[in-house]
Amino acid sequence: MSSPSRRALVFTLLVLLGINTMNFYDRQVLGAVGEIVKNKWELSDTQLSALTTAFILLYAAVGIPLGLWADVGRRKLILAIGVLVWSAMTALSGTAENFTVLFAYRLGVGVGEASCAPAANSLLGDLFPAQARGRAIAVFMLGLPLGLGLSYIISGEIVAALDWRAALFVAGAPGLLLGILALWLPEPSRGAAESPLTANPSPPQERGEKTVSELTTQAGSREFTSEGGPVWTVLRIPTMWWIIASGALQNLAMYALGMFLTSFFMRYHGLDIKEANWISGVAYGLGGGIGMLGGGWLCDRAQKRGVAGRLLVGAFAMALSAPCMWLALQMPQGDYFAFAAFLLPACVCIYIYYPAVYATIQDIVAPSLRGTAMAVYFFVFYLFAAAGLYGFGWLSDMLAGRAREAGASPTEARALGLHDALYVVPVLLALLVIVLVAATRTVNRDYRKLHNARVE
Repeated sequence: MSSPSRRALVFTLLVLLGINTMNFYDRQVLGAVGEIVKNKWELSDTQLSALTTAFILLYAAVGIPLGLWADVGRRKLILAIGVLVWSAMTALSGTAENFTVLFAYRLGVGVGEASCAPAANSLLGDLFPAQARGRAIAVFMLGLPLGLGLSYIISGEIVAALDWRAALFVAGAPGLLLGILALWLPEPSRGAAESPLTANPSPPQERGEKTVSELTTQAGSREFTSEGGPVWTVLRIPTMWWIIASGALQNLAMYALGMFLTSFFMRYHGLDIKEANWISGVAYGLGGGIGMLGGGWLCDRAQKRGVAGRLLVGAFAMALSAPCMWLALQMPQGDYFAFAAFLLPACVCIYIYYPAVYATIQDIVAPSLRGTAMAVYFFVFYLFAAAGLYGFGWLSDMLAGRAREAGASPTEARALGLHDALYVVPVLLALLVIVLVAATRTVNRDYRKLHNARVE
């Protein structure tokens, strides 16, 4: 099969960027309008966090089957179906008349969005060689800060002008077009972008050897039939356990911020929903975009010095993000500008995680198993994140209760409870540094095991 043209690669990156942007836009829209829904339906923070927990649990439950499908099926079809499903469920969320119905629609959003990461990352791994994957994945993952930032800003404007239901209707619309465009994406063979195992210029067939693509596909198939299937094959890679643990910590921090940042600005710093969403959107969109693209470039440069380089870049970035987030929370009540001044660099650093870790998964997993690897990664850490996010909502309610007992008014108590609960975020980021450094101790061995295979 011939390699896709430069135009096809650019088209693919733009469509995947659009899909991933709406992926995160649609999952974040409830964070942007959540304080309005909470007040309208008199919800607790525990219930508010449960709306995202529902999404996460369904995402995790269907992720592995969709990952297995991405390793054998047509990935562009998986993406097309997925984006159409989650867009429809997002729009239908705007028709919900109570918490239970909204909860059910969020389950549907999780089913659709679970298709995105396994299929898209598998495609990128087969379209771009190892030395360019960090940048390609960074462009794709730019949809994360872009989607979150736009979701905050646009949803805040719509709520201010109309209502929260209209914000959900608007969120669901672009996915219809993107689902159709996904059908025009290229469908490369598994392992198409892998380089030969040796620099010897003679064809591998003449030397009785095979390319990485052929060997890793064969290895994946052999382990599939003899050692418990593709999921167990992925879990037998030691570095994957560290990467999964890192995902649990990083995503719990990100979901806690994403779900409650606008509420925090409104409760603790006294902003209205439009102002709160603009600041949240700039921090996530601008800061995250800088971190994602700059991180992709840094990670690809670091990879030239060794496969552990990307993870070291990620660990260093998390070591900077933790104190920035802690200092942001030290700012006094009402001083939202100072809080945002520390939040912005924290977001820049946090988003470097994605090109560092996602490209490393491509480095250590056979092409025939990359969809499964991403699904396993999401499944395990999302179970942790779901429980953790629900626990975060409970922690905020509990700390608010203590503040009321100490004499604070109900409004002040809710603000203080959420503020104090957010100190969990810098703690999680500090733990993330340790986990990423630990992953650097095993990644070289796992990389050599995959890429130094030989056929007698």
